[in-house]
Amino acid sequence: MLALIQTLVLAIDIYWWILIASAIFSWLYAFNVVNPRNQVVGTIGNMLFRLTEPVLRPIRNILPDLGGIDISPIILLLILFFIRQFLIQTIAPMVI
Repeated sequence: MLALIQTLVLAIDIYWWILIASAIFSWLYAFNVVNPRNQVVGTIGNMLFRLTEPVLRPIRNILPDLGGIDISPIILLLILFFIRQFLIQTIAPMVI
């Protein structure tokens, strides 16, 4: 059971970094720092979008319109942090 918890924590950590990479990429894309016509850039952007959008979309639907500011990645990072800490602090000690 402890191995399962550690695997879940690792998956959360990996997704955490994917989410941060997606947010940074979206800023780079929005400010024309990266060339959107480059095939590698397009592939990376598409991959990050496909990995994060299914989780971010329901959060965006719940949040009110804040103009051009999208805080859904921050909300998701807080949720992932809570789940990670819950697994480490509450569930793991009960298993050991």
